[in-house]
Amino acid sequence: MRMGVAILNFMTPDEAQHRHNQIADRIRMHDEAYYIHDRPTISDQEYDQLYRELLDLEKVFSNLAGIDSPSQRVGGAPLSSFDSVRHRTPLLSLDNTYSHNEVGQFTARLQRLLPNEKLDWIVEPKVDGLAINLRYENGRLSVGATRGDGVEGDNITANLKTIRGLPLQIKTPLHGSVPKCFEVRGEVFLRKKAFAKLNLDRLASGEEAFANARNAASGSLKQLDPREVAKRHLDLIIYGLGFIETEGEPPFRTHAEALRWLTALGFKTPERTWACQEPEEIISALNALDQIRKSFDYETDGAVIKLNHLGLRERAGFTSKAPRWAMAYKYAEEKAETKLIGITIQVGRTGALTPVAELQPVLLSGSTISRATLHNEDELRRKDIRIGDTVIIKKAGEVIPAVVGVVIEKRTGSETLFEFPNACPECQGSIERTQTPDGTGVVWRCKNLECPAQVRARFEHWCCRGAMDIEGGGEVLAKQLVAHQVARDVSDLYQISLPQLAGLERMGEKSAGTFLEGLEASKTRDLWRLLFALGILHVGTRTAKSLGLHFSTLDDLALASVEHLEKLDDIGTVIAESLTKWFSDERNQALIERLRLAGLNFSSELFRSEITGKARPLDGMTFVLTGSLPTLTREEATAQIESAGGKVNTSVSKKTTYVLAGKEAGSKLDKAQKLGVKIIDEPSFLKLMGE
Repeated sequence: MRMGVAILNFMTPDEAQHRHNQIADRIRMHDEAYYIHDRPTISDQEYDQLYRELLDLEKVFSNLAGIDSPSQRVGGAPLSSFDSVRHRTPLLSLDNTYSHNEVGQFTARLQRLLPNEKLDWIVEPKVDGLAINLRYENGRLSVGATRGDGVEGDNITANLKTIRGLPLQIKTPLHGSVPKCFEVRGEVFLRKKAFAKLNLDRLASGEEAFANARNAASGSLKQLDPREVAKRHLDLIIYGLGFIETEGEPPFRTHAEALRWLTALGFKTPERTWACQEPEEIISALNALDQIRKSFDYETDGAVIKLNHLGLRERAGFTSKAPRWAMAYKYAEEKAETKLIGITIQVGRTGALTPVAELQPVLLSGSTISRATLHNEDELRRKDIRIGDTVIIKKAGEVIPAVVGVVIEKRTGSETLFEFPNACPECQGSIERTQTPDGTGVVWRCKNLECPAQVRARFEHWCCRGAMDIEGGGEVLAKQLVAHQVARDVSDLYQISLPQLAGLERMGEKSAGTFLEGLEASKTRDLWRLLFALGILHVGTRTAKSLGLHFSTLDDLALASVEHLEKLDDIGTVIAESLTKWFSDERNQALIERLRLAGLNFSSELFRSEITGKARPLDGMTFVLTGSLPTLTREEATAQIESAGGKVNTSVSKKTTYVLAGKEAGSKLDKAQKLGVKIIDEPSFLKLMGE
C-alpha cells in the first residue's frame, strides 16, 4: 500500500533511505523483466503505485533523488546544448553490400589475411536506429554519446537515461568483478507501436508526422529537454563491446561469449543470432533472418556479419573507415509504384540544379514517400521520365529515394515532357553545365553566388557539425536571415546583434543568445573546418584535412598553384582547379577579408611543424601497420603516430617511410621488402617517438 506524503513526514532519514532502496530495487527488477526480457511481472497499476511512492519519498527527502534513482528516467532539467565527448576507441561505420557474392569475397579476404586460422562468424539483425556509445565507470553509467564522426560524438547522457531498458548501474556478474571502465555499443530505436503512437500524437497536436522510425529516434535524442525525450519511449539493443579496462584478462574470448556476459550484466542484446562455421552457413543465416525479420516489433534494414574470435579481430584490424572483420548485409531494396505528379528544381549551396520528383504519396520500407531525386537532366532524359508517368521508386540507403524507372505499359498518352529551365528558378540568374568530380556526368549550376537558395544553403552548411558547428543555425533560421535580409553571406553572421536575432520568428532571446555564443566559439575552429565550411566545390572534410596538413594558413593555400596542389595526397586535378578558381574570384577574396576582420582563425593545428616552430617526432613520415604488436593495439599505435605528426596509410608504396610490423605480419611486409621500405618493430617505433 502506498504511503501518503503526510505519513512520510514522520519517517526518520534512515527509515526513508531503507524504504527508498526497497522500492528502487523492485522497480529496477520490474523494469528489467518488462523492458529487457519482455516478461512483465507486475500490473501497470501496481507499477505506477510503486513509482508514485518513490516520487513521494524523494519529494520529502530530496537527498534520495540521486543519479541512480529510477526517477531519473522521467528526464531532468532542459539542456542548453550538447557537449562533445571522445570515445575511448573509434566507433566506425561498417562497409556494406547487397550481394551474396560480395559476402563470399569478404570471408575469403579475411581468410587470406588470417591464413592459418579457422574462422567462425556471428550473424545478427541490423536494427534501423541510431548508433550510440555508453561508458560505464565503477559499475555506473557515466557518459552516453552519439557516433558523431566516429572519434567524438554528442554527450546525450541525460536523454539516454530516460530509456528504461538502459541499466544506469550494472549488476555484478556471478563470477568475477565489475570492470573498472568499459564502453558498449548499441542502437537506439523506436518500436513499431511506439512510433505509430508518436505520429498520432504529433498529428493530433498539429505537428508533421515523422517519415520513419529511425528519423524519429534520431530526432528524439537531439531534443534538449530530456523530459520530452522520456515521452517518446525509446528502446535500445547493445550489440557489442568497444573498450574494457580490467585488472586481469576479460571474461570472454569471443563475440558470442561477450554477448552472454553483457546479457548477464543486465543489457538487452540481439534477440536472435546465428553462429556460422562456414561461409555457406552465413548465406543460410541471412536467408533465415530475412524470413523472420518482418515479425520483429522494430525495423531492420539488414544483417551484420562479424568475426567471432576477438583476438583475430585485433589482428585483422581496420581500414581508415571501417573494421575489416565485420560487414553489413543489406536486403534487396524495396521498390514501389506511384504516380509522378510534377517535377520541381532544387538549388543547392554550390548552385547545383537538381530535379526532384513530386509523387503521389506511397508507403515504402516503412516510410511515406512523396518526393524522390531525379539526379540531373541527363538522367531525366536517359530514363525518359515524364510528368504523369507511373514510376518505380526505391530507397536503398538514400536520404531522398530515387526514381529508377518508368512503367511504360501504363502510359496513356497524356504524359508531358519536363522542360529543364534555362535560368535559375530561384533567382532567374544564368546557369552553366559543369563536370562532376569523377568526370562521369554533368550538372547545371546557377552562376549567381548571391542566389537566395544558395545563400540559405551556405548558411546551413556553415553552421553544421563538421563545419563551424554552430547550434541553432539550421534551415528555419537560414530562411529567415535571407528573407529579412539580415545577412547576405557568412561573414554577415558575425555582425548580427541580439535584438536582430530575437526579433525573428520562433527565435526568442534565449535561442538568439545560444546562436551568438556558437558564432563566437566558431572563431577558434581549425583551418580544415573553415575550408569545409566555405563550401568550395569538391572540397569535403577529407580534402580539407589533407590541405590542413600541408598548409599552415589559409593565405598560404590561397597562393598555391594547380601544379603544387596536384602533388598533394587526396588532391586531383579537378579539386586543384576548383580551389584555385575559388581563391582567384574577387568576391571570395573579399569574403576572406571580412572573415579575417571578424576574427576567425586562419591557422592550421594539423600543420606539421611550421606554426609552432617545434618539429614533432614523426613530422613528414608515413607509416603502414601490419601484424600484432606486443603492447599496442592498432588504434593506439595510429593515435600515437598522428599525434606525433605522422600519417598512417592502409597500403605500402614507395612513399611509405616505415612499415611498423608485429607478429604474423601479412602481405604488406612482403611488399615493403620488395620496395625496399624500412621495416621497424614496436621498440624501434617507441624509440622514434622519444620514449
